[in-house]
Amino acid sequence: MKILGIESSCDECSASVVEDGRRILSNIVLSQVDFHRPWYGVVPEIASRKHIEWIRPVVDDALSTAGVEMPAIDAVAVTFRPGLIGSLLVGLSFAKGLAWSLGKPLIGVDHILAHLYAPHLEREISYPYLGLLVSGGHTIIARVTRWDRIEVLGTTIDDACGEAFDKVAKHYQIGFPGGVAIDRLSASGNPRAFHFPKPSLHKGEAFYDVSYSGLKTAVIHQSDQFWDGKSEKSVANLAASFQRAAIDILVDRALAAAEDTGCRRIVAGGGVAANSYLRQRMAAEQGLEVIFPSLKLCTDNAAMVAGLGYHVLEEHGASDFSLNAEARVPMFKRAYP
Repeated sequence: MKILGIESSCDECSASVVEDGRRILSNIVLSQVDFHRPWYGVVPEIASRKHIEWIRPVVDDALSTAGVEMPAIDAVAVTFRPGLIGSLLVGLSFAKGLAWSLGKPLIGVDHILAHLYAPHLEREISYPYLGLLVSGGHTIIARVTRWDRIEVLGTTIDDACGEAFDKVAKHYQIGFPGGVAIDRLSASGNPRAFHFPKPSLHKGEAFYDVSYSGLKTAVIHQSDQFWDGKSEKSVANLAASFQRAAIDILVDRALAAAEDTGCRRIVAGGGVAANSYLRQRMAAEQGLEVIFPSLKLCTDNAAMVAGLGYHVLEEHGASDFSLNAEARVPMFKRAYP
């Protein structure tokens, strides 16, 4: 079964053809980074307009690369939540029109579940495991028991991890996207030049939650208070110290969840899963199986949408054409979706 996947939840315009939920025949991702770089962040209006311009040629390119004619597609899978509402509507509307014109099933796919499915495209992974979803918009630690069922153990109470990277990078004009720019600059910095604080969250139900608002404020407005007193106050040292603190917050919570739940397998996904320090930290942990997707599957892409869409169609059937886009999904629910 060949599924055409369409992803347009933020600023990547992507289309992919995946066979039987695993075999990637094509995965075309067109980035809008150059259009958003002057603002050090994604401008929703620009994003949705670029999706309108690019969606058809990106789909055509995905089909051509896969060597598949349009009528040979068995279904059309598309991200319908969460994300920028304008961007989501472009992809969803195009997918609806395409599926209807071809007489093929429409499959609505959840972006968060798709990110957690991405590593499954490259290897067999047994359930259950701890899912670590880290991106510009989401930071979630969850127990994953099936491809369509996760129990949220922890999430952010304010900024997402990737959002904090972007805001720090914008303030110090390090570059955009912030996560990539800070990761690159950190390689030449001293990660212990500044000892930034970690949040102290209350225990109990929210024990695995994370917070980045305080860290972001400390880095932007109070860095002198956390300087070691001897290292150079360079942007590279500040970036490396911030990255260490931001990732350590995440890793500490994930390791605590692994210890308490007994899950010794952790599967990561999302744009921040490409961070080199996160990968080094997790690789150094003994007694844990830690699985990361390849770098090309960390960022938003349609292959994860098409791959997950196969399972949605097989078990739950097609989506109704009344399916609408949803900008947000409640992130504090302990059962998701």
